[in-house]
This record gives sequence, structure tokens and C-alpha cells, in this order.
Amino acid sequence: MLTAATINRVVGAALEEDAPWGDLTSTALLPADATATADLVAREPGVFSGGEVFATAFALTDPTLTTDVHVGDGDEFSPGDVLASVSGSARGILTAERVALNFTQRMSGIATLTAGYVRQVDGTKARIADTRKTTPGLRAFERHAVVSGGGHNHRYSLSDAVMAKDNHLAVLQRSGADLAAALRAAFARLPHTTHVVVEVDRLDQIAAVLDGGAHTVLLDNFSLDDLRAGVALIGDRAQVEASGGVDLGTVRSIAETGVDVISVGALTHSARALDLGLDVRID
Repeated sequence: MLTAATINRVVGAALEEDAPWGDLTSTALLPADATATADLVAREPGVFSGGEVFATAFALTDPTLTTDVHVGDGDEFSPGDVLASVSGSARGILTAERVALNFTQRMSGIATLTAGYVRQVDGTKARIADTRKTTPGLRAFERHAVVSGGGHNHRYSLSDAVMAKDNHLAVLQRSGADLAAALRAAFARLPHTTHVVVEVDRLDQIAAVLDGGAHTVLLDNFSLDDLRAGVALIGDRAQVEASGGVDLGTVRSIAETGVDVISVGALTHSARALDLGLDVRID
């Protein structure tokens, strides 16, 4: 969840990085009493995300600046649309400009890409989810953007859920442990509210995962035929998630196999920043 405290912390750090001793250019060239209004203008179509982040960049730079965000997170926009406006000290606006744009362009890019995936699976039961393949320190921002685009968040961190992946299973196998027994032992130690996901890469692994009581079976890099077979094997005993080999060209076919969730790392690790500009009008 993207909280005000997180926004203030991350945006504050970005502003400190960008102007550790102030904005030398604006201070040297611009009169201290110069004022301006700047519009956040879309140069291409997309889905908006990051309105509060955008406003916070200006508020932390100069509390006297006034920012009006004209669209909501999740709203679609077209080229030429004015998405937000900020007015007040010209020095303050230009000092915060790059940080405000960097975050908003990045978040809107993720929201736009996510919306593309969501459109592709329309009419199926599959939901599009993100992964932990996020930019370190920016997970809350990027995952908020996924939701803005109509997607869903996976576990937030390693502390949120049990998710046994291939390397966990390799260690268990090397130690001679039985997977089903290991899962049952884990359930005995866990709070009853903890969700357990187990990743498999072969059909013959599914039976042990179901015997162990996993809530979700993640079918990783399965062919479409094996996905359909996996869905049939699992039935209603667990939720079925698919991952690996997912792109805009394949996601529809994957969804049509009957899986419940499709996790897509590309939502956050491969999204392109959208072209948004800050156009200044001198008062």
C-alpha cells in the first residue's frame, strides 16, 4: 500500500539526491520573486498513476507551491491532455520538475503496460499480478502503478507469505526431505492466516504439493498443453498460477487454459517510462 509516509520518505530522498545543496541554476538565474504556472502534459496516450507523488515533489520542495491534479490514478489520457498543474515560485517549480516527472512517467508507464495485459485477458477468469522484480526502494510506487492499471499485487515481501520456489525445492530434495511432509510441517509452525504457494516446473510434482496442502500451485514455464493438464489435475484443490514466458502476445493463450492468476515480472522490470512533459507558463 502506498502511504503518505512512504511517499514523503522516497520523494524526499530523491529531491536530496537531485539538489543536495539547492538548485544552482535556478538560484543563479531566476529572480527570487518570479512566479510561474506549469502544466503536466501528455505527449502520448496512456493510463495515469502517481498523482500524489507528483504533488508531493513540489510540496516538499516549496510548501507555498499549489498543485492541482486533474485526473485520477487509473484514468486513461490522450496526447495533449493536461494531467496536472502547479503554480507559485518559479524556482521551486523548476527545482522539483525532474523528480516529479521521473516518478510520474515511470508509474504511468507501468500502469499503461499493465492495462495492456489486463485488456488481453478480458473475458477469462485470470487476473494479472506483479512480482517482486521491482526497483529496490520503489516497490510501493511500482506496485501502486500496477493497481492503477487494473492489475493485482502478489505478496509484498518475503515476510508476507510462504512461496517455495525451485531453489527451495532443490535444497529440500538435497536434504532428503519429502515435499508433502515438509509442507505439512511448515503449516504446523505457521499462523493459520498464512498463504502458501509452491512453484513447480513439472506435472509430476503437483501431487506432492497438493498432498502438502498448498493454497496455490504455481506452474512455471509450462507449455500450454501442460498448463491445461495442470489445471485439470489441481481442480478446485488449490488456486492455479502461471508464470514464465508471459508477454502481450502469449498472455491470452495462457489465460484461456483456465489458470486463476498470471504473474508477470515485465510489468515492473520492463515498463517504459511514458512521455509526459512539464510546460511552464510565465505569469
